[in-house]
Amino acid sequence: MQDLRQLLDTSRKVVLTCHVNPDGDAIGSLCAALLLLRRLGKEAVAIVPNAFPDNLRRVPSSGELIVANTNRSKVTTLIAEADLIFCLDYNALGRAGALSEMIKESKAPKVMIDHHLLPEQFCQVVVSRPELSSTCEVLLRLEMETGWAEQLTREEAECLYIGMMTDTGAFTYASSRPEIYESVLWLLRRGIDKDELYQAIFQTCTEGKLRLTGYLLYVKMEVMKDCSAALITLTNEEYRRFSVKNGDTEGLVNLPLQIGGIRLSVFLRQDTEVWGKIRVSTRSLGDFPCNKMAEEFFNGGGHKNAAGGSLMSSMDEAVEVARLAIRKYATLYKDK
Repeated sequence: MQDLRQLLDTSRKVVLTCHVNPDGDAIGSLCAALLLLRRLGKEAVAIVPNAFPDNLRRVPSSGELIVANTNRSKVTTLIAEADLIFCLDYNALGRAGALSEMIKESKAPKVMIDHHLLPEQFCQVVVSRPELSSTCEVLLRLEMETGWAEQLTREEAECLYIGMMTDTGAFTYASSRPEIYESVLWLLRRGIDKDELYQAIFQTCTEGKLRLTGYLLYVKMEVMKDCSAALITLTNEEYRRFSVKNGDTEGLVNLPLQIGGIRLSVFLRQDTEVWGKIRVSTRSLGDFPCNKMAEEFFNGGGHKNAAGGSLMSSMDEAVEVARLAIRKYATLYKDK
């Protein structure tokens, strides 16, 4: 971590960024790092490419996040003036959405802190731990190794716990390592109320999101029993009908896995900002490698049981690709 320390020693204005359509791990790591850097005496600001779900406003300091697509002039200036840029919870520059080109053009050194596979080489310092549950867990481990965690505040601990909790579905997947619970114990000793955080994040939503969830499960979910899979689609017209926004669909891809015998769930949704783009989320159980399927069919990747990607196509075309992918992989991994 000597390279990271050297960069911090020579920096004053630090900009923190995360991936487009931020989830709990992105917002948690962004806010935790923001609070850490200010604790270390840095002039730090945090930027999100676009809006994030309302339930994540429970994350401490999330009210300070600057949304790039509604504050482009301000964001352009901040990134141009930065002498250090952090890239949190993304392993490829393209995942930063509207921020990608600005980050690429910046002469400031860049630091990646992430847990996704196969990081692109666009940062001077890369802290990549794909074996860990979340970027928040990576950040906590980094703070422990450097000694920064000794002064960890309750607010920082809440940020980190929310990221770990959301990226494991409240510790129902990607969470079988004993070390993750050592991390949770560390955070509990900083005074977090994990029950309150669970309630705030998982059991708080808008009326529109709740109605949309019921609609998608009743009307839009296709169960392919012969493939042990389920497929859900969401169009921009349906986004508007239920008055939801990017991020409000977080976690919906996990719901079909509650059906007995279903091992794979695929969620296709039209991008609300890029015409013609279909965003793909996949989740699986056991040995089903949805990351390999995402790489082959959806220009993406990720972890074995949680991956994603995108297609430039109509929804009907995307559905056909998804069905083809499901049938191929259901056959390959039928007995595994």
